[in-house]
Amino acid sequence: MHGIAVDPIHDEFFVPNPFAQAILAFRGGADGEEAPIRIIQGPKTQLTYTDTLAMDPIHNEIFVSQRDTHKVLVFARTATGDAAPIRVIQGPKTGLGHPARVAVDPENNLLLVANGEENPGVLIFERTANGNVAPKAVISGPKTGMKKLAALVVYPAGKKFIVGNSGSEGGFLVWSETDEGDVPPEMIIRSSVKINGRALALNPEDQELIAKGGRGNGVVVFKVPELFGGKSQ
Repeated sequence: MHGIAVDPIHDEFFVPNPFAQAILAFRGGADGEEAPIRIIQGPKTQLTYTDTLAMDPIHNEIFVSQRDTHKVLVFARTATGDAAPIRVIQGPKTGLGHPARVAVDPENNLLLVANGEENPGVLIFERTANGNVAPKAVISGPKTGMKKLAALVVYPAGKKFIVGNSGSEGGFLVWSETDEGDVPPEMIIRSSVKINGRALALNPEDQELIAKGGRGNGVVVFKVPELFGGKSQ
């Protein structure tokens, strides 16, 4: 499992299980060998290789990227059992190709999808996008520095998003949600410590970017005030 999404409003968290083709919902205080409170699983769900997901606690929706079938599925937060998605983004107009990561910005009503190694880039959709629809914007091309995208997070207050290139040489790349085309990132965050690029989280209160270290290197924390509107130190 390579993703977990927390819903602080309803005190729940969600975990994808790619081998069981399922989404598991747990109560926020789950501990030990505790059963999930809900499981989304079955043929109506269209879940196949369910690797990562994103949670929108404001609009009560779960967004799930499907790399093998080139689609994004949207479920109601309270969905359980063999439940059909409430929306499906799929088709040639979407530009989806092996979508590796998905992130939702409920404050600015945007859905962001990171394509993997094949034509790496970030597709920006309306949050309520459905069907064979074109993205509002696409950021892709040699100037972007995107390689194998392995992480994606949004910072709604600053209308920015950050992607992680797998491998320490790529670092973490920052764009505004209004950017488009083959444009270089506004900021590149790199480290002398080996970083994995596959896991990324933000701590706006302390102006920190938190990343998974390389094999055996734990967690790496960057102090990046300029990312959050402050002055660099």
